[in-house]
Amino acid sequence: MSEQNGTTTKKELVNRIAADLGVKKVLVKDVIQNFLDCIIDELALGHRLEFREFGVFEVKERAARSAQNPRTLEKVQVPAKRVVKFKVGRKMRLNVCENTPEAAAAKKPEKAPDGKPNASSGFERSTPPNLNPDSKFG
Repeated sequence: MSEQNGTTTKKELVNRIAADLGVKKVLVKDVIQNFLDCIIDELALGHRLEFREFGVFEVKERAARSAQNPRTLEKVQVPAKRVVKFKVGRKMRLNVCENTPEAAAAKKPEKAPDGKPNASSGFERSTPPNLNPDSKFG
């Protein structure tokens, strides 16, 4: 992230993802750009996009209305238009909306020297529940 203004650019994300996955930046850039283009295309068609835990993008129609120019107090007609709405998903709400930036940075998973997440990073695989049909608790 750029320290000057708190903004992360697509280039910075590409660099970070390429380093994390050990793949070429050009491939990551193409994948991200294609992903973003697909989102735009789907929204242009009026489709709803749902990314579990992340959020939902959808297009809503805003009705025409009359408004008032605050400087001149003149009444003006605002035409109907389509707008993109985003509803935050559970994981994003917990990590972004309900935590401070310092708490979110502390939760960031650490990588082992080989570049893979550590067992303590929260990415460990859980064991399946007891599937014994005779078990009372299952």
